[in-house]
Amino acid sequence: MSTEKQKVVLASGNKGKLNELQQMLDGLNFEVLPQSDFNVSSVPETGLTFVENALIKARHASKVTGLPAISDDSGLEVDALNGQPGIYSARYAGEDADDADNNAKLLEALKDVPSEQRTARFHSVLVYMRHESDPTPLICHGSWEGSILTEAAGVGGFGYDPLFWVPEKGCASAELTKEQKNAISHRAKAKDQLLVQLKALLDV
Repeated sequence: MSTEKQKVVLASGNKGKLNELQQMLDGLNFEVLPQSDFNVSSVPETGLTFVENALIKARHASKVTGLPAISDDSGLEVDALNGQPGIYSARYAGEDADDADNNAKLLEALKDVPSEQRTARFHSVLVYMRHESDPTPLICHGSWEGSILTEAAGVGGFGYDPLFWVPEKGCASAELTKEQKNAISHRAKAKDQLLVQLKALLDV
């Protein structure tokens, strides 16, 4: 096997995601590079599902760079809100909204909903495309069941973590250590699937 690592572009400028993926793919002869290294612009996420948007981002990055690409699309689905905020999780309270804005809007939307009806889950879809015209990209989906609290708890994590109750741990996601979260989260489950599929694809 060649000792030269296969370059793969991450369709994100998020340094945290880059570090996590690099660690995950360690041993698979991959070098994960952020799309910012290639001046890849962000692409409009016009899909109506996490899968569609992940494919859009991966295809765009692969087209611009000529390299295989990995992308991630994730968000929160709340049953009492018919699946909202869903694919709009990061911009639920508006295009320029921050985590606090989004959390405030979610609490307001659920203010009259009793605790037993506040069920929710995080979703993460990871996509691997060998090239922009890849007809059979790897698509991995992980979900994480929980419910929405009536007020924020904890200071860790990001996004909706302070409002997401994790039943198996008996606390909010924002009260978990980074190690705990990364072992059981929606993204961790999607990554585990991707690792298995990549190993099969690369026959390692």
